[in-house]
Amino acid sequence: MRIPLRPLAVGLAGSTLVAGAVLLTGAASAADQTSGPRADRISVAAGSSEQPPLAIEDFSYPGADRILKEKNLKLKHGDGHIVLAECDSSPNLLRFIARDRADFCFKVLGDSGYLALEVPAVGGVQSHDYKAKVNMTVGTEKKSFDIPKNSWKGIGENADPAGREHTLVEIIASK
Repeated sequence: MRIPLRPLAVGLAGSTLVAGAVLLTGAASAADQTSGPRADRISVAAGSSEQPPLAIEDFSYPGADRILKEKNLKLKHGDGHIVLAECDSSPNLLRFIARDRADFCFKVLGDSGYLALEVPAVGGVQSHDYKAKVNMTVGTEKKSFDIPKNSWKGIGENADPAGREHTLVEIIASK
């Protein structure tokens, strides 16, 4: 017995279109009941308007206000793989030296990491198990410094022939 494929294919495609239209109509009617941000439409479409608001991760550095107050380090945001640490002999540290403050260190977790920050007068960095790229600003100029694994390197004002003060604005580390 031979089944004609063309009518079967047309029938399946038609039923798929009808099912899709039903789903879209249901979603549209739920969305029509609300106005405002998409998150509001999602909670109404889920059937409960009393659910707590959705948490949106902005990748702000946890405890940044406290760290700024206690250590005078302005940490902005990152991927969570570069974290403030004690300057000791632990592996995976990046140690920074600055003119107006004590050394400060970050521990890199995982294969790579990113951190945006704002720390003036940084003049050197020591890497261990990670290579790093540090981005700095001096006035309106942007400067980048590549830091090989297991090395000390002068950056910012210590690498600038004019000795201008640089601000550390980004750390990008990788294995």
